[in-house]
Amino acid sequence: MARPRHGATRRQPKGAALERYSAVFDRWLDLVVIVAVLTALVIGFSAVLAHWLLT
Repeated sequence: MARPRHGATRRQPKGAALERYSAVFDRWLDLVVIVAVLTALVIGFSAVLAHWLLT
């Protein structure tokens, strides 16, 4: 009598189309994160500079 498996789910092999979509999505997400971080840095430095100059 076979016993049911317990533990982690085995990974299924990914298809080529899914890997390509994942790579494109990763590149797009990296670009979005870079733009968001640079925007936050520019706004932050501008706020600090304005605070120093206006006080």
